[in-house]
Amino acid sequence: MTIRKLFWLICLVLSSSAMAQTQSDKGMSFIHADNWKEVIAKARAENKYIFVDAYTTWCGPCKYMAANIFPQENVGEFYNDKFINVKVQLDTTKKDDDYTRSWYADAHYIMTHYGVQVFPTYLFLDPTGKLVHRAVGSSDGETFIGKGKDALDPNKQYYTLKERYDNGDRNTDLLYNVTLASLQAYDRANSKKYMEAYAATQSNMLTKENIELLQLSTQSTKDIGFTYMMNNPAAFNEVAGKSYAESATRMMIMQEEIYKDMWAKDKKPDWSAMQQKVAAKYPARAEEVISYAKAFYYQNTGDWDNFSMAISAFMDKYKGDVPYAQMNSFAWSVFQNCSDPSCVDKALTWSRAAAEATQDPSHYDTYANLLLKSGNQPEAIRVQEQAIALAKANGSASVADYEETLEKIKKGEKTWN
Repeated sequence: MTIRKLFWLICLVLSSSAMAQTQSDKGMSFIHADNWKEVIAKARAENKYIFVDAYTTWCGPCKYMAANIFPQENVGEFYNDKFINVKVQLDTTKKDDDYTRSWYADAHYIMTHYGVQVFPTYLFLDPTGKLVHRAVGSSDGETFIGKGKDALDPNKQYYTLKERYDNGDRNTDLLYNVTLASLQAYDRANSKKYMEAYAATQSNMLTKENIELLQLSTQSTKDIGFTYMMNNPAAFNEVAGKSYAESATRMMIMQEEIYKDMWAKDKKPDWSAMQQKVAAKYPARAEEVISYAKAFYYQNTGDWDNFSMAISAFMDKYKGDVPYAQMNSFAWSVFQNCSDPSCVDKALTWSRAAAEATQDPSHYDTYANLLLKSGNQPEAIRVQEQAIALAKANGSASVADYEETLEKIKKGEKTWN
């Protein structure tokens, strides 16, 4: 008998419910049940809610949650007290152990019966085994605890709210909460109709609370938030940050109007034809969208000479409509891949603006690297020291990387390929 099998045998003997639990000293405990029916029976017997971590082995956010969030003491205290916690692997691999294989049928049932399509998905069931809430994605510990609290609150449980809506309830608070819950559950099939129903009750959709809801619900030009963003960019930017509305609407237009044409197989982009297509629907945005699309296309195809020209042209005219994080991303691409001195000089202005506005250490790191590439080693050293100081103050995990870069800058070594 292996040590692992012996361990589980001991746990089974000690557990009055014939279930073991896997846990860290302080984090979440997950039961080791023979099957799904056994989990439901345990929940009914103990009158406790069920939490299901529906994950896959290839999912990065799933691994992050398992390694960094589930082991936290405050997370464990909350979930262990309020829930029976279960981990269910929804993919299959050659490396799966006997326990995982024994759950294949139940895992398939959970995935299909509850419509799990994204990972991680968190399912919350009441003590009778009825699904009452769902959430998705990775988060910090406090946010994750908040998801569990919502699952215990009938006024925030997604499927409880959905049932009330289906039964004719159109209370404003209900409409707001069911919209938010549907978005958190990644139920795009229903969130649009909830958002439209909620908006119909509002005399002002440009409050901070409503703008935040529109942000979450708007992913397409067909969503009502798109029109609000197009017509009221300043209001959205005040809530969401610099140039949020311009950037978000630009991406939606590009993806829906020209993305397929841009990536047509064995065919070079016809920028003139695409601009005419965009202009037919969005005449005021056509030139801007195509200017951005060119930079996006050349960046993704690794055509750095054309990227240098395209990104310079776009930023020269539309820098005011670019969020600082995107400015930094563009500047970093120039630093890594472009040799044109004039493009590097332009990228310095974007990078400096982003760094000074945000005080983000990663933006100062970009600025320092560009300074070195431009030949200004003394200023590069000063700026990189500033990046390190900010990173230390923020508790950033990148301090060591920034310090390594600083040593290279001091030696005059290249920090780019």
